[in-house]
Amino acid sequence: MLIAGVDEAGRGPLAGPVVAAAVILHPRRRILGLRDSKQLLPHVRERLACEIRQRALAWAVAFSDVDEIDAINILQATLLAMRRAVERLSLAPNEVWIDGLHCPPLACRARAIVGGDDTVAAISAASIIAKTTRDAFLVELDREYPPYGFARHKGYATAEHLAALAEHGPCAIHRQTFAPVLQTSFDFDD
Repeated sequence: MLIAGVDEAGRGPLAGPVVAAAVILHPRRRILGLRDSKQLLPHVRERLACEIRQRALAWAVAFSDVDEIDAINILQATLLAMRRAVERLSLAPNEVWIDGLHCPPLACRARAIVGGDDTVAAISAASIIAKTTRDAFLVELDREYPPYGFARHKGYATAEHLAALAEHGPCAIHRQTFAPVLQTSFDFDD
């Protein structure tokens, strides 16, 4: 039976997409050190991400962009990205195990597992792939929007990011419906 683990990265930040990953691990190619990506040092996450990509039976990532997040809310955008990731897998899973409380509508059985990113290897692998993919994307966006420091804080509401928002106002990749962004939006009609 093929089980895909699914997790996301980027629900909380003020900027950038939410990224979901789906991973089907090979039953005989065990990957040591898998756990919730937030508990791993960046260089360990990167090493594991390479190993997952090489050794998994299948893996896929999908984004839900800022416009979708603002239009349908972060939960629905996250579920949309998760569904897209599962649909992009090169192998169709029999069942999908998802970190958290909610499951997107899928063509196969799905099960939500609270804390699954730290207890289920396939979900941990998806957590690592989602996080490293999103982090790399935010480093790229930092080149387009240098005043905000996205390479350092990855869009999270750090003091540096909030100060940049206060000074420059939001840019195209900020989530306009998130309170800290709304509070710093400039009124250009004044």
